[in-house]
Amino acid sequence: MKLNEHNQYLPRERKTNIAAEIFSSKNILKCYYECRKRKRYTINALKFEINFETKLIKLQKELIDHTYKPGQSICFVVTKPKPREIFAADFRDRIVHHILVGYLEPIFEKKFIDQSYACRKGKGAHKTIVDLERYIRKVTKGKTKEAWYLQVDIQSFFISLKKHILYGQLKRQVKNPEILWLAETIIFYNPILNYYRKSQMSLFDLIPDHKSLFKVGPDQGLPIGNLTSQFFANVYLNELDQFIKHTLKIKYYLRYVDDLVILSEDKNQLEIWCNEINKFLGDRLKLKLHPKKQILQTVDKGIDFVGFIVRPSHILIRKRVVKSFKEKLWRLNQNNILVEEVSKILSVVNSYYGQFKHAKTFGLRVKLWKKNFGKLRNFLEPVDASFSHFNIQKNYLRGQSS
Repeated sequence: MKLNEHNQYLPRERKTNIAAEIFSSKNILKCYYECRKRKRYTINALKFEINFETKLIKLQKELIDHTYKPGQSICFVVTKPKPREIFAADFRDRIVHHILVGYLEPIFEKKFIDQSYACRKGKGAHKTIVDLERYIRKVTKGKTKEAWYLQVDIQSFFISLKKHILYGQLKRQVKNPEILWLAETIIFYNPILNYYRKSQMSLFDLIPDHKSLFKVGPDQGLPIGNLTSQFFANVYLNELDQFIKHTLKIKYYLRYVDDLVILSEDKNQLEIWCNEINKFLGDRLKLKLHPKKQILQTVDKGIDFVGFIVRPSHILIRKRVVKSFKEKLWRLNQNNILVEEVSKILSVVNSYYGQFKHAKTFGLRVKLWKKNFGKLRNFLEPVDASFSHFNIQKNYLRGQSS
C-alpha cells in the first residue's frame, strides 16, 4: 500500500476497482445523454456528437488515470436582469460535472433542509411560492394578525465563496478518493486561465470588480453557469441552513440560492436574527449579507421573491418578468418567422405562461394574447378558455405537411 494525494492508504487494486465503478462506460454514457438533453443543438454538443463513442472512451481513460483537466470555457456577459459574467464549461466538461453531481447529490440530499429550493428535484420556484404563501397564512393566523418579513441577500455570493471551505465541507461527508480527486480538480480549477471571450469588451466593463473572477484570488469564487456551481452553492450554504433551523430555531424560513426570507410576528426578533445570521456568515463561511439588500416590513406589502409578488390574499407576477416577455414578443414580430422556429417559439411562450398560471394573471394572459402576440396568432392557439398554455394550430401543421 502507498499514501495517495488525499493522505489515505489504499491498495492499488482497490483504487482501480473504485475508479472503474464510478467512471464506468455505462455511467459516463448515461451522463452524456443527460447532458445532451438541453444542449444537443449547441455547436459544442454537435461537435462532440461526431464520433462521441471514441471521445467518451478517451474521457474515461483520463478520469481513471487522473489525467483529466477541464478544457476551455466560453466567457460572456448577460445584461438582464443585471450584468453578470458567465463562464460556460465545454460540453465535455459538462459530462464530467454530471458524473460528479450524480454521485454527490444522493449524499447531500439527506443533509439539506426542506426549505432550500434552488436546483433540487421536486423543488424550484413554484414550490418556493407555494410554501411561502402557506407560511404567510400560518404566521398571520389566516390573515387575522400582523406579521413581518425579513428578506436578505448574500453579497456577491458566487464570487466571494472560498474554495478551501467548500472542499472541506465535501471531505467531511465524502470518503471516496476518486470523487474527492474529481471534486478538487473542478473546484480549484481557475477558468480565467483558459477561456474564449464571446462578448464584446465593452460589456465586461459593466461588471464591477467584486463580481468578476478576473478580479479575485485563485482560491475564491465559482463560475456562474455550471451545474457543479449550482450544486456547490447548496452544499456551501447548508451550514447556514442548519444554523438557522436548528440553532436559531427559526420556523418560517426559505432560501433560494443566496436570497433568504424569514417570517415572524415580532419585528425586533427579525432584527436580532439578521445580526446573528450575518455574524455566522462572517465567522464560518467568510461571507456577509448585502447591506443595501435588506428588507424588513409587514407581509401585507407583498414579498418579491423568485419572480412573484406574494401577498396574504393572492400572488402576482413580477413586472420585470412581464416586461421581459413583452420585449421577446415584440422582437419576434419584427422579423419573418421561419417554419423551423415555430416549435422553439412555442416552447418560450409556454414557459412564460407556465409561470403566469401560478399567479393571479388571467386578465394579463388574455391581454397579452390580444395585444402583444401579433403574427404569432397565425400559428399558435390557446388550448383552453383560461389561456393556460398554447399549441400549434392544426391548420398550420396540415399546411406544412401538404
